[in-house]
Amino acid sequence: MTLHPPLEVSARETGGIHYLQVHGRLTIGEPSEHLNDFTQNLLQRGARKLVVNLNDIPQIDSSGISALVKLSISLARQGGGLHLVCGQGRVRDALTVTRLVEAIPTFESEAAATASF
Repeated sequence: MTLHPPLEVSARETGGIHYLQVHGRLTIGEPSEHLNDFTQNLLQRGARKLVVNLNDIPQIDSSGISALVKLSISLARQGGGLHLVCGQGRVRDALTVTRLVEAIPTFESEAAATASF
């Protein structure tokens, strides 16, 4: 059995937009739950615009995708929005195959994601 490092999430806020940097596998179990808990805490503190950078995610599964969908829906219901930053690679391919890139605005760079708010 291969052990993977835990999912790490860090955040900063600039001009009312919260930027999340996610490191590690966004998969079933603790990683997806950790992202859910982290983002729910931000929402409870008033965050409404989130940019989530997925460039340091080597793998995402259906639980990780579900966590992003739930976050997007929750933000939309509160008048906010979620934008993803994800360059080319396996994670972008997964987001494209599941058509998530059509439902959640997805950009190549943080600057582009920020400019679209």
